[in-house]
Amino acid sequence: MSDFTEADYYQRHFDPKAYLETYYRFSGRSVGDDEYMRFVLKHLAELFTSGKVTGETLIDIGTGPTIYQLLSACKAFKNIILTDFADRNREELNVWLTNQPGAFDWSPVVKYVCQLEGDRITWKEKEARLRKAIKQVLKCDVLESNPTNPVVLPQADCLLSCLCLEGACKDLKTFVMALNNMTTLLKPGGYLVLTGVLEDKSYVVGELRFSALPVTEDFLKESVCGAGYIIVDFQSSRKKEESGKNVAEFSASFVLVAQKNV
Repeated sequence: MSDFTEADYYQRHFDPKAYLETYYRFSGRSVGDDEYMRFVLKHLAELFTSGKVTGETLIDIGTGPTIYQLLSACKAFKNIILTDFADRNREELNVWLTNQPGAFDWSPVVKYVCQLEGDRITWKEKEARLRKAIKQVLKCDVLESNPTNPVVLPQADCLLSCLCLEGACKDLKTFVMALNNMTTLLKPGGYLVLTGVLEDKSYVVGELRFSALPVTEDFLKESVCGAGYIIVDFQSSRKKEESGKNVAEFSASFVLVAQKNV
């Protein structure tokens, strides 16, 4: 891709606050009105409350400035490690973690997830549980053989990655390499959970458009199996709505769950 958004451009120009306002601000509408969020949160809630994917430690690869993907996981894992390449994303995460003034208001999403899980705890208890579970926020580059270099982490029970590889990889070969690099962080028998979008070309943050690698379902499955996994579940949902803002160009959302070969 000649118009690939390079890492240094992300570092200098990706605005986490603009990203959050564009995709995760639900003033006056339900979280469930957003196709991607409705689909992904439902499947992550089912996955992490089922008891099938659980353990001591989960590493979230390419967290960005978001925490929605971890709201159900914090019940299944005692220790959660967040990672992202961009300094400002990690700063935004720490603002929310320490409940500083100006932190993004995730309460509509937290309340929605609590409802999905049967309202067993209040949304404030859910936020407190997640904050307690998050132990580290680390720099991460999936293009390095050890993505968290120079930090060497013990292998985790689960890797979660949402909307990361499509933005970080310039071509399909790089995607495969990055997936293999990530896999070194996972225990044999551990689970990989990927969520994202298929056939995306780009997405908008503020006034800027960033590139995305358009991956197909077949390529995604082949890459995961080639990296040493057995796929145990794959769900997808075709995009129905067309956004007037044209903020993202994708055909479907997906959730993939795979187990690393022992």
